[in-house]
Amino acid sequence: SSGINAEWPLRPVYTNNLRYIMSAPIKVSAGGEKTVITPGTGAAVTRGATVTVHCTGMLTAGLKKFWSTHDPGQRAFTFKAGVGQVIQGWDEGTMTMCLGEKSRISMTGDKGYGSGGFPAWGIPPNAGLTFELEVISIQ
Repeated sequence: SSGINAEWPLRPVYTNNLRYIMSAPIKVSAGGEKTVITPGTGAAVTRGATVTVHCTGMLTAGLKKFWSTHDPGQRAFTFKAGVGQVIQGWDEGTMTMCLGEKSRISMTGDKGYGSGGFPAWGIPPNAGLTFELEVISIQ
């Protein structure tokens, strides 16, 4: 199971004057890690499953937001997990999550948009990215 039990290491984190209790970073892959904000209690994400998440994407440097499903006109994002429909770091991180879990997935530029970046969203080439993901549905 990829769920986190009651003994997972907690640490307080302060962001925008709000206090969160988060896990210590967990290595997901070379160039990728996740920090659990809220442990999930449901089924684990499996390869090929249709997963729906709420997401906020940020440049790791300065945590500058470039996109969120919570923005006006946006909605939760659905994709097939582990099959390359999303950037590699997102795929790898999501494959370690379970239903109800909210985590920060951080990745190096090569696990994100690589040398091309994503100019339309203000993502420069080789930018490290951080996504706050919440798994809200697995089918």
